[in-house]
Amino acid sequence: MRSSISLASLAGLSCLSSVVSAAPFSFPLSDGFPNIQNPSQQLNAIQEKAHGSIPNGTPPPSIKNDTLTSLRFIAFNEIAEVAFFSEFKNNVTSNAKGFEIQGKDRDTLLAALDAILAQEELHAINANGAVAKFGGQAIQPCKYNFPVNSLNEAIGFASTATDLVLGTLQDVESLLGTAGDLGLLRGVASVIGQEGEQNGFYRTLLHKIPSELPFLTTSTREFAFSALNQLVVVPGSCPNSKDITLPIFQPLTVETKNIEAKSQNLKFSFTIPDNNNNNNNDSNYKSTPPPGYKSDSPDYMNKNYRRSDNTDYSSAFSLTYINQQNTPVVQKLQNVQVDGNTIHFEALFPFDQGKFGNGLTIAALTKGAGPFANAPEVAKNTIAGPGLIIIN
Repeated sequence: MRSSISLASLAGLSCLSSVVSAAPFSFPLSDGFPNIQNPSQQLNAIQEKAHGSIPNGTPPPSIKNDTLTSLRFIAFNEIAEVAFFSEFKNNVTSNAKGFEIQGKDRDTLLAALDAILAQEELHAINANGAVAKFGGQAIQPCKYNFPVNSLNEAIGFASTATDLVLGTLQDVESLLGTAGDLGLLRGVASVIGQEGEQNGFYRTLLHKIPSELPFLTTSTREFAFSALNQLVVVPGSCPNSKDITLPIFQPLTVETKNIEAKSQNLKFSFTIPDNNNNNNNDSNYKSTPPPGYKSDSPDYMNKNYRRSDNTDYSSAFSLTYINQQNTPVVQKLQNVQVDGNTIHFEALFPFDQGKFGNGLTIAALTKGAGPFANAPEVAKNTIAGPGLIIIN
């Protein structure tokens, strides 16, 4: 059955300035999530809403430490998704300002959100169950603020976030294969398909074609973990996110708005934190690289690039784009301007309809001039990012 929400239902709702939820979102949900036992009547009720169950096959006897990091990251991400879709559903159900929608369109959207929310709960429960199975402490929820003020913005945010998840789970699959933890591959692959179905629905609501690209843009755990912490997590609200041994990059702001499908210069900015003060309470921001990274790796804002060093930014850094499954594109910084600790610059976005720039593009401020062979190499040389660009 093909479902869609009419343009008239969505028109004119994307320009509100008030924030729908004044207070940060916090758990638990009314169904008890995240405190759900397996098995339990609570879990049965969630599975009924989700139209399916948590996998009940036998897990592998052991996994590598890096795979445990992937499972912790997945749990962290899925809990944030549960928070988002719970708030989204509540705003539509209560006819919150900016989320008013009527008739069959409202019924269609609420039925979808009801199932998606339950499915995301199962993703989180399954991931945290695996974390506990393999000797870790379950990842606890944070508090969240979501940057949406209307129905259109919520659907657009869901689509962009799902794009990033789809790219990041590619990274997880690759790392599982490298680690030899093949017993987890099918489960992760099934979630990739489920998230793809979701995004096709969101794109249809936004009056785009359901399938974005022939080969979806790849990402890495580092970029997704950074984006979550930069965009939705309330700083200092995560009880045990320090267990996730991934860096959180400094934010990279895409200053150019309403980017068109053409080759053009885009404007960006990033802020260099003061020495020993990054204004964030999360320990992952500290300048100690996680296991697997060299001590001189720029996975954090290294002291060598503090404002006081009089760095020649145009030669020290580049702007690197990750798009589709192609080799990352490295561009020189142009028109660099320093305003206190904030660095403004431009970089070419070399859009080409058949080759580069459609769908999700991940932008990162990187050390040196490249080239970089793939997305993981970009992440290992990233100073600030990700900047998320969506075209078509």
